[in-house]
Amino acid sequence: MQIKKFQINDLESSRADVYLADQLGFTRSHVKKLCDDGHLLVNDKLAKSNKMLKNGDVVQITLPENKNLDTEPKDIPLNIVYQDQDIAVIDKPQGMTVHAGSGTNGDTLVNALLYHLDNLSGINGVIRPGIVHRIDKNTSGLLVVAKNDNAHLSLAKQLEDKTCHRSYLALLEGVLKTDSGTINTFIARSDKDRTKMAVASNGRTAITEYKVIKRFASYTLCEFNLKTGRTHQIRVHSKHIGHPIVGDKEYGYKNQKFNLNGQLLHAYKLEFVHPTSGEKVSFTSQIPDYFNRILKGLK
Repeated sequence: MQIKKFQINDLESSRADVYLADQLGFTRSHVKKLCDDGHLLVNDKLAKSNKMLKNGDVVQITLPENKNLDTEPKDIPLNIVYQDQDIAVIDKPQGMTVHAGSGTNGDTLVNALLYHLDNLSGINGVIRPGIVHRIDKNTSGLLVVAKNDNAHLSLAKQLEDKTCHRSYLALLEGVLKTDSGTINTFIARSDKDRTKMAVASNGRTAITEYKVIKRFASYTLCEFNLKTGRTHQIRVHSKHIGHPIVGDKEYGYKNQKFNLNGQLLHAYKLEFVHPTSGEKVSFTSQIPDYFNRILKGLK
């Protein structure tokens, strides 16, 4: 059993199940069942899934262990960029899911971590040991894993305080006119498709900075820096400004020019303060070959 607690401080208004689905990465139906089965407290009082939340509320949900999910170690190849007794930095390939969930079981990053690493933090329970932050299945690149609870708490605090810096490279459809800018919106679960996110007035603050790296005839290579960490944030914001990411079949064009297995979005740089030494550390990752091949073929 695992208890998750959230302090609401940047939300205009939202149903409890909608908010928690976003926070936990679960489907709304799964969260609704948890809430309606008596696992939800709002300000220490039992609440139902349709409870409207407001700033200042304290939300607590109990997550029973899901014994149906496979979290056994598996010998899956893993690119470990760096590791010590506290952390590991992983360069995740496109196509690998970070942890098990609805419809995903057995061949995740967590399964690989359990095989390759001796220790993982237990704060996120048996389903997500060591996982402090995530990147999408079809996004490649760097993420840091906690090997003990002290490291996990330190890294989570840095993410909350926005002192952990994550930079991405993406190839966008079309040619951006401005050299740089900041996209500042609210993001929430889409009313039309609960597996997607969307810019919505009832969502949570989402801030992304971008900078043009190179313009091509019909595409733009951009660097993105996250100031918040909402689900699918860069993909949603790219669509919002009219330049979705190449290869993104969920938020991009239906008819894709290139035969790709996912979006050309790569988490290429990660900077944070080491939980034990207190020193600032920085890691970079090269653009994957399939991404590079597209760039080299552009005019």
